[in-house]
Amino acid sequence: MNTPDYIKSLLVPNTKKPQGRKVWSIDLQTVWLPFFTATNTMGDTAIPSDALGCPMRLAYDKSGAVRFSASGKPVVRVAKELSASVTMVRQNFEANLLSYAGATMTNHSEEYTRQLEIAEKAGQPIAQADSKALTEAMLVIAEAEAEAKQSEANQTIPETEKELVTV
Repeated sequence: MNTPDYIKSLLVPNTKKPQGRKVWSIDLQTVWLPFFTATNTMGDTAIPSDALGCPMRLAYDKSGAVRFSASGKPVVRVAKELSASVTMVRQNFEANLLSYAGATMTNHSEEYTRQLEIAEKAGQPIAQADSKALTEAMLVIAEAEAEAKQSEANQTIPETEKELVTV
């Protein structure tokens, strides 16, 4: 089985860094809108033109008043039709990834199993080092907390009792 080009293209670095509103961590203005405009053009989708023309909408509460965030800024949402279409693409993307992995596991089971074994063996030293570092960090935190409690306890003992304790 040869790897499909659309899978290969997902693995090639892309240096473009769009800076706009993200939907599913992908830029709305430079990726989703051109994509969905193209799918409408080709008849693959029927996203309303107003959703493509004004993808960002004010959010309203149940009474119909404009919603504001805790910081006092108006809440802005992506048009429901675009959001639903992005969700569908994401779900299909996940299904395609799983389908590809499943087909590879089925058609190349020995190679896949070997790759898993190699990855597990290569990852063991990293997992062990992380575990050791975490244990050491937790000990340092526990010691600092114990010292803070002891210091706090020493401050609350009356002076006359401190003399008795330290003698």
